[in-house]
Amino acid sequence: MKIKEQVLSAIESVDDLASIENLRVEYLGKKGKLTSILRGMGSLSADERPRIGKLANEVREAIETALSEKKKYFEEKATELKLSSQFIDITLPGKKLASGHEHPLYLVIDEMLDIFGQLGFSVVEGPEIEWVKNNFDNLNVPLEHSSRDYSDTFYFTDDILLRTQTSPVQVRAMTGNQPPIKIVSPGKVYRKDEIDATHSPMFHQLEGLIIDEGITMADLKGTLDYVAKLMYGEDTQTRFRPHQFYFTEPSAEMDASCFACHGKGCRICKGTGWIEILGCGMVHPHVLEICGIDPEKYTGFAFGMGLDRMAMLKYDINDLRLLFGNDTEFLEQF
Repeated sequence: MKIKEQVLSAIESVDDLASIENLRVEYLGKKGKLTSILRGMGSLSADERPRIGKLANEVREAIETALSEKKKYFEEKATELKLSSQFIDITLPGKKLASGHEHPLYLVIDEMLDIFGQLGFSVVEGPEIEWVKNNFDNLNVPLEHSSRDYSDTFYFTDDILLRTQTSPVQVRAMTGNQPPIKIVSPGKVYRKDEIDATHSPMFHQLEGLIIDEGITMADLKGTLDYVAKLMYGEDTQTRFRPHQFYFTEPSAEMDASCFACHGKGCRICKGTGWIEILGCGMVHPHVLEICGIDPEKYTGFAFGMGLDRMAMLKYDINDLRLLFGNDTEFLEQF
């Protein structure tokens, strides 16, 4: 058929993909020349129809094959051209991919858990939603204490709150268990503090507890002095100042000599040479009794520290909000 020769000749002479598509539409489209011929077969006689139909289908198949091969040719040519224009020098060094790393707060948490792990402490965690009984009552906190106020603490009901300290974990560890008990409990705690450079309604604590026979204040001081030296260096000095905690009696605040100036006085320690590290004391006999432990047989000590403050001191961070933000430029320093 002349139409076959015309199309194949036209396909051979085209030089771009757009022309190939135009030819396809011209001959094989809904209104194409070959399509029109096929539609007119109904007017043929019964004898002519099979012969002409077969011939038309052979022509159609030949055209489709020629169009497909020509289209493939142009596509391969375009790919080659693109690759040649996007040459990659494989001898050049690769680009280093950005990788994540631990948050400074969790660097401190891991360090603390490693230190206390070396001393034989087990890590025990507890719920952040707590009973008032565990958060206040069993810790010997008076009913009139300000920390119980709705203005200071996040309550769900009169009996359920967001814990204000990790001390309830110690209550849970003592209740129903008999000494020896030797644990640390890290985690988030919540108080109604305004957000500023040194305060946040959510922060992190790590508290520790030892209950056994014959535990004294000397054990407390020796343990915490050793911990301070592991954290800040062998030349670190410690001192204990009397304080009041309802959970412990006697109670104390522990200071460490400033790790930045080694006691000479600087900006970090505000010229005093000392940095407040933690609160501690001997577990109150009444607390032991509430938790089902005989205070005549057993004694123990407890301590608690703010992990956010520890991280700020260790890395000289002057704004607590930096620890909770998403400033990657800041975080990449650690």
